[in-house]
Amino acid sequence: MAIVICSAASTRRPRNRLDRIAIALSALCVAHCLASAIVLALFASFAGPLLDDRVHEVGLGIAVVLGAVALGRGLRQHGRRLPLVVGSVGLVLMALDILLPHGPGEVGVTVIGVLLLALGHWLNQRAARRR
Repeated sequence: MAIVICSAASTRRPRNRLDRIAIALSALCVAHCLASAIVLALFASFAGPLLDDRVHEVGLGIAVVLGAVALGRGLRQHGRRLPLVVGSVGLVLMALDILLPHGPGEVGVTVIGVLLLALGHWLNQRAARRR
């Protein structure tokens, strides 16, 4: 019986770890967005590397992969759709951000999208613990 309990606990940890990593990356994304806006406002000539479109494209790619894996596993594990829906709305907003010109609107859409994605991962963790 103890082996089964240990085995079940060890299979939950990697899933929760992906959600925790995704939440941490969401925090870094928000920091990047806010720092970019502040640096751009203060030092327009120095903001170039922070606003490079490749940074946003790579970040979105990582967010989509982590979101798909962690939220998809969570749905299979606990069967609750809310974390997947909330996280997906966040990803859509983040993807929309790439189409917007740099500025306050872009920062606002990105921050809301990232926060929704982080909320989806948090809900995913919570649902997995309650299972």
